[in-house]
Amino acid sequence: MVEECVFCKIRKGEIPSTTLYKDDEFMIIKDINPQAKVHLIAIPTDHVPYIDMMTQEGTALLGKIMGKISHMQEELGITEGYRLLINQGENAGQTVNHLHIHILGGEKLKDF
Repeated sequence: MVEECVFCKIRKGEIPSTTLYKDDEFMIIKDINPQAKVHLIAIPTDHVPYIDMMTQEGTALLGKIMGKISHMQEELGITEGYRLLINQGENAGQTVNHLHIHILGGEKLKDF
Protein backbone atom coordinates (compact mmCIF):
# COMPACT_ATOMS: atom_id res chain seq x y z
CA MET A 1 0.00 0.00 0.00
CA VAL A 2 1.30 3.44 -0.96
CA GLU A 3 1.59 5.89 1.95
CA GLU A 4 -0.63 8.93 1.55
CA CYS A 5 0.95 12.37 1.27
CA VAL A 6 0.68 15.08 3.90
CA PHE A 7 -2.00 16.96 1.91
CA CYS A 8 -4.18 13.84 1.67
CA LYS A 9 -3.86 13.45 5.44
CA ILE A 10 -4.76 17.11 5.99
CA ARG A 11 -7.79 16.69 3.71
CA LYS A 12 -8.96 13.72 5.80
CA GLY A 13 -8.46 15.62 9.04
CA GLU A 14 -5.63 13.34 10.19
CA ILE A 15 -3.27 16.33 10.40
CA PRO A 16 -4.63 19.62 11.76
CA SER A 17 -4.67 22.74 9.61
CA THR A 18 -6.20 26.18 9.58
CA THR A 19 -8.83 25.80 6.88
CA LEU A 20 -10.25 28.92 5.25
CA TYR A 21 -12.36 27.15 2.61
CA LYS A 22 -13.36 23.56 1.91
CA ASP A 23 -15.74 21.81 -0.45
CA ASP A 24 -15.82 18.38 -2.12
CA GLU A 25 -13.24 19.38 -4.76
CA PHE A 26 -10.58 21.43 -2.96
CA MET A 27 -9.61 23.28 0.18
CA ILE A 28 -7.64 26.40 1.06
CA ILE A 29 -5.43 26.29 4.15
CA LYS A 30 -2.79 28.45 5.81
CA ASP A 31 0.77 27.40 5.02
CA ILE A 32 2.67 26.30 8.14
CA ASN A 33 5.91 27.83 6.81
CA PRO A 34 4.75 31.19 5.39
CA GLN A 35 6.91 32.96 2.82
CA ALA A 36 4.74 36.12 2.86
CA LYS A 37 2.43 37.91 5.28
CA VAL A 38 -0.40 35.86 3.76
CA HIS A 39 0.65 32.43 2.51
CA LEU A 40 -2.15 29.99 1.76
CA ILE A 41 -2.32 26.74 -0.18
CA ALA A 42 -5.18 25.57 -2.39
CA ILE A 43 -5.23 21.77 -2.47
CA PRO A 44 -7.40 19.72 -4.84
CA THR A 45 -9.08 16.72 -3.18
CA ASP A 46 -7.87 14.20 -5.75
CA HIS A 47 -4.25 13.17 -5.36
CA VAL A 48 -2.55 14.14 -8.63
CA PRO A 49 1.19 14.84 -8.33
CA TYR A 50 1.70 17.04 -11.42
CA ILE A 51 -0.26 19.17 -13.89
CA ASP A 52 0.67 16.90 -16.81
CA MET A 53 -1.06 14.00 -15.01
CA MET A 54 -4.40 15.82 -14.73
CA THR A 55 -7.54 14.85 -16.57
CA GLN A 56 -9.62 17.39 -18.48
CA GLU A 57 -11.89 17.64 -15.42
CA GLY A 58 -8.83 18.28 -13.25
CA THR A 59 -7.65 21.14 -15.40
CA ALA A 60 -11.17 22.63 -15.27
CA LEU A 61 -10.93 22.42 -11.47
CA LEU A 62 -7.81 24.61 -11.56
CA GLY A 63 -9.94 27.30 -13.22
CA LYS A 64 -12.60 26.88 -10.55
CA ILE A 65 -9.99 27.24 -7.80
CA MET A 66 -8.64 30.42 -9.36
CA GLY A 67 -12.16 31.81 -9.62
CA LYS A 68 -12.83 31.04 -5.94
CA ILE A 69 -9.57 32.74 -4.92
CA SER A 70 -10.59 35.81 -6.93
CA HIS A 71 -14.01 35.93 -5.25
CA MET A 72 -12.57 35.39 -1.74
CA GLN A 73 -9.88 38.10 -1.82
CA GLU A 74 -11.26 39.94 1.21
CA GLU A 75 -11.70 36.79 3.32
CA LEU A 76 -8.22 35.61 2.35
CA GLY A 77 -6.57 38.96 3.12
CA ILE A 78 -5.23 39.56 -0.39
CA THR A 79 -7.25 42.56 -1.63
CA GLU A 80 -4.12 44.59 -2.46
CA GLY A 81 -2.81 41.96 -4.87
CA TYR A 82 -1.56 38.39 -4.75
CA ARG A 83 0.67 35.87 -6.47
CA LEU A 84 -0.36 32.35 -7.45
CA LEU A 85 2.46 29.83 -7.69
CA ILE A 86 2.55 26.17 -8.71
CA ASN A 87 5.87 24.36 -8.26
CA GLN A 88 6.27 21.33 -10.54
CA GLY A 89 9.00 18.88 -9.63
CA GLU A 90 11.91 18.88 -7.23
CA ASN A 91 14.00 21.34 -9.26
CA ALA A 92 11.14 23.86 -9.07
CA GLY A 93 10.83 23.50 -5.30
CA GLN A 94 7.88 21.11 -5.09
CA THR A 95 8.23 19.40 -1.70
CA VAL A 96 4.85 17.61 -1.60
CA ASN A 97 4.00 15.55 -4.67
CA HIS A 98 0.34 16.55 -4.67
CA LEU A 99 -0.56 19.38 -7.05
CA HIS A 100 -1.26 22.55 -5.07
CA ILE A 101 -1.37 26.30 -5.59
CA HIS A 102 0.46 28.72 -3.29
CA ILE A 103 -1.41 31.98 -2.69
CA LEU A 104 0.93 34.76 -1.55
CA GLY A 105 -0.04 38.30 -0.61
CA GLY A 106 -0.86 40.69 2.18
CA GLU A 107 2.24 42.77 1.47
CA LYS A 108 4.39 44.00 -1.42
CA LEU A 109 6.04 40.85 -2.76
CA LYS A 110 9.63 40.70 -3.96
CA ASP A 111 10.31 40.43 -7.67
CA PHE A 112 11.73 37.19 -8.99
